[in-house]
Formats: sequence, structure tokens, C-alpha cells
Amino acid sequence: MATKIYIVYYSTWGHVAALAEEIKKGADEVSGVEATVWRVSETLPEEVLGKMGAAPARQDHPVLAPRDLADADGVLLGFPTRFGMMAAQMKAFLDATGGLWQGQALAGKPAGVFLSTGTQGGGQETTALTAVTQLVHHGMLFVPLGYTFGAGMFGVDEVRGGSPYGAGTFAGADGSRTPSEAELAIARHQGTYFAGIAKKLKAGATALAAEASASA
Repeated sequence: MATKIYIVYYSTWGHVAALAEEIKKGADEVSGVEATVWRVSETLPEEVLGKMGAAPARQDHPVLAPRDLADADGVLLGFPTRFGMMAAQMKAFLDATGGLWQGQALAGKPAGVFLSTGTQGGGQETTALTAVTQLVHHGMLFVPLGYTFGAGMFGVDEVRGGSPYGAGTFAGADGSRTPSEAELAIARHQGTYFAGIAKKLKAGATALAAEASASA
């Protein structure tokens, strides 16, 4: 069976959605992996979104019900920052996973994060760090990006988002900046890297289950 990777995001102006698409491209490069992009439900009224100039919701990305996270073999969560923490829309989605937490349905599954901030000091690390608490309570295995992209993460010749915690982009204070090619490349790498780890973990779990069944 294919290793199912769920790329689940919230995006206000489209920056995180763009990263999600690139992550999927990277995951699709790993054979035996089935990557799907999902979005979480919006919590703001249309009137407010209109005043904010928010981007239209991507209808090609279906809304994921929190309970359906259990169907994934690995999960990548993407969100913009709000004062150094994940946006309320993603927090509301995770707050609705209490039933999964009670049964520890997500325990042992790999998970990672990717994000967007307005500025360089706007939370590229703190937003990821504060998100890890959600994964810990579910017993999930946090898979950081590290410096596995090599030289692509060490360059200082241009402004770029992303960190050892995961892919990232800068939206600019007014949301007018779009993800750069360097940032998109890191996102694609994260997709490939994460999918490879999720595939290995699933294979290992399947082998252990078969061994336990044989010895029963």
C-alpha cells in the first residue's frame, strides 16, 4: 500500500498554499508515496476576509475534517504566523482533534511544519517551536528539516525564509511578497525528505506487525 502523506495548511494570502504545492511536488518524487494537499476550514467571515484582501480559497484543495488525520501515514502542517504562533484557523483545527488524542490515533506518525511570516524577525523559528507542542501531545514524531538541503540553506546572498524546523517564506508586511525560487526549492526538498522518512517508518512498522503476527 502507498504511504499516504497529508499536506494540511491554512493560508490567508496564498503564500502557505504555494509552499504546500511545492512540498507535494517533492513528495511525489518518492515512489510508493501518495501525497494530498488539504486546507483547514476558515473561521473568519467573508466580510472580514474581503477587507483584508485575502486570497480566494483554493477549491482544488479540499477541506480536511480533523478526524480524517488518522488516515495519513505522515502529516505536514503549514500556516502563517500570528505574533510568533500558528494562525487561529490551524489552532482551531487542531483543537478539534481531541477524539484522536484520546485514542492516541496519531501516536507514532511522523509530522513536520512549514510556514510564512511577514518579516525576518516575525517568527520563522518561534512559530515552528510553539507548534511542536501540538505534535507532542498527540505522540507524533517531529521530523525537522535540519540542514539536509545543504548549500541551499546556508546562502546569505538574498533574503530567504525557512529554517532547520521547516520550509518558510516571507510575505512582507503587506503580504505583497511572493515565495522566492530559493524558498520554493527548500519546500520541494522538505516534501521529498519527509516522504522518504515516512515511507521508511511505515515499512518498518509493517515489518514489525508481520513479525509479531507470525510469532503469535
